[in-house]
Amino acid sequence: MKYLLFILTMCFSFNSKAQDVVFGKISTKELKEKLYPLDSTADAAYLYKSKDVSYEFTGSEGWYLITKVHERIKIYNKKGFDYANKTIKLFNRGGKDEKVTNLKAYTFFIDEKGEVSKLKLSKKEVFEEEKTDYWSIKKITMPGIKEGVIIDLTYQKKSPYYQYIDKITIQENIPVKKISIKVNIPEYFTFKSYQKGYYPISLQKSNKNRIINYSYRQKNCTTCATTSRYNEKVNLLESSIEINEENLPSLKDTEPYCGNINNYRAGLEFELSSIKFPNTKYSNYTGSWNSVCKTIYKSSNFGSELEKSSYYKKDLQNILSYAKNDYEKTALIFQFVKTKIKWNTYYAKYTDKGVKKAYKEGVGNAAEINLILTSMLRNAGLDTNPVLVSTRNNGIPLFPTLDGFNYVISKVNFSDGKYILLDATEIYTTPNTLPIRALNWYGREVLKNGESKQVKLTPSSLTKETNSLFVKIDELGGVTGIFRKSLTGHSAMFYRQKNNVKKEEDIITSTEEKLGIEIETFKVLNTKKINKPIMQTIKFTGEDFIEEINNKLYFNPAFFLATKENPFKSEERKFPIDFGMPWQNNFSVSISIPDGYIIESYPKELAISLPENIGVFKYKILTKDNKISLLSVTQFNSSIISPSYYPTIKEFYTQLVQKQTEKIVLIKK
Repeated sequence: MKYLLFILTMCFSFNSKAQDVVFGKISTKELKEKLYPLDSTADAAYLYKSKDVSYEFTGSEGWYLITKVHERIKIYNKKGFDYANKTIKLFNRGGKDEKVTNLKAYTFFIDEKGEVSKLKLSKKEVFEEEKTDYWSIKKITMPGIKEGVIIDLTYQKKSPYYQYIDKITIQENIPVKKISIKVNIPEYFTFKSYQKGYYPISLQKSNKNRIINYSYRQKNCTTCATTSRYNEKVNLLESSIEINEENLPSLKDTEPYCGNINNYRAGLEFELSSIKFPNTKYSNYTGSWNSVCKTIYKSSNFGSELEKSSYYKKDLQNILSYAKNDYEKTALIFQFVKTKIKWNTYYAKYTDKGVKKAYKEGVGNAAEINLILTSMLRNAGLDTNPVLVSTRNNGIPLFPTLDGFNYVISKVNFSDGKYILLDATEIYTTPNTLPIRALNWYGREVLKNGESKQVKLTPSSLTKETNSLFVKIDELGGVTGIFRKSLTGHSAMFYRQKNNVKKEEDIITSTEEKLGIEIETFKVLNTKKINKPIMQTIKFTGEDFIEEINNKLYFNPAFFLATKENPFKSEERKFPIDFGMPWQNNFSVSISIPDGYIIESYPKELAISLPENIGVFKYKILTKDNKISLLSVTQFNSSIISPSYYPTIKEFYTQLVQKQTEKIVLIKK
């Protein structure tokens, strides 16, 4: 029995060690794989993903944070080539920079002889790029990338900003075969940890003793130039969080209406609560959104910039001479700022070169443009405040933190209780029609005293697309018609952003290809008059809409306006449907059928109401003599829909597609 127990113990020990992943030692079996065994659709997969976070201390540098990373990725096809590029974000400020050390990487492949070969990452394939005054990125491009290779990469990031532990992403856009996360935090630092995402992750928490050895130099006396080296040892308690998971499914951003998919991927985030070093006072870091906003407001690159006004006084006086009321003041100032200062595409909550310089040069970041807008509106006598925003690509902050916001817009409050949100970075925005990047749940309005309050960013009113189609069918099955489209809100803004930079002939060509028609005349109104709806009129002909079988004519009464495919194809969905804004799409079709024909059959009326007033679909056909009228409305009142409603929404679209693709049958009299 003792012998058997010994053998089992040795086997267990051997198997545990065999499962350890060692950098540079890959599996030939995995290298030869053509498809990922658990997901044949995967373009690539993390064979191993490891992150080890710990604290180190030296007598010369003090505390710093060490993050050790090891990633092993298998690339199955060309679509997975993007995973051969790695970007590491580094924070740099005040001479204290985050640094990458011990960077090593190989690309493994099967050579012409059928043997395992590898290419080493060289220095010329690693370069650093400065993005802002505070951030830079280190870019890595792996060598010898082709289908079937395995990338093995490891590095260490050293950060003097020990108060901030990077977000840890556990679930990815591709499958993860094995993941190992370790976070070890000394007793001097207290962090709150937050799990996010819908995939269940098991955390193992424990405490352990640790000894830190360090040395330092000190003068032997107050007047002596000589120093001596001293060695010290500190015993402390360390809290540990570990995650060890296998076979995590991908959470892809290819699903329709997913917003920022990173909001819903399994992950772990940390918030510093307090610091208490030996023989020092307790420091509390737990904050509220109010305290975060006050900190931002007190910055010389934020609040102080709002107080400056001399640089635009003459221009403001000229603008106000044309305004009769507060709404006109707002509209004129808003339009002036949009045309005066061009956005340099940088998101920011702080100014970079400052409002005066941005105004003079006519170029600025988001903070400079919208703080100028806010300041001008205030000096025009309007109750206006900046609103801090986390853009969609920045995610939804789980707790109050300075990094939670990366953008600024403006809010005007009127005496009748109404308010409007403004963003002057985009020439085609209108009041309460923010760029899609800013439509991320809630922002924080910062008042003049630094206090703040929550503001809903998504619009309350529907963005609308209204289509009218007048069609005449001849005896040979040819179609002539007039198509009118009206766009308001975000639909109009999207149209202008997409088409105002194109030539008319290019718009006509793409429209003909999309709708399957030949355009005779084309006219669009209000492309530059952004306070009015886009009005498009097309006169067209078509030959492929009517099908003749056994002297009967078959056609879809919605023609090219029908939704022909259900956008929701997955069996289940673990994250919300994000439309960005509430919307309505409605169309009416008036059809004249040829003489000598009567209607044999046509689609029946259908109305679907979704629960909780989420949305509706209505479809109705009326017939009289040789005229057919179709009315269809699709409307969603909620911009964000819980995944619990996904089966209902999917079935909603299944019925919608079936109804909008049903055909009318005409027979000869």
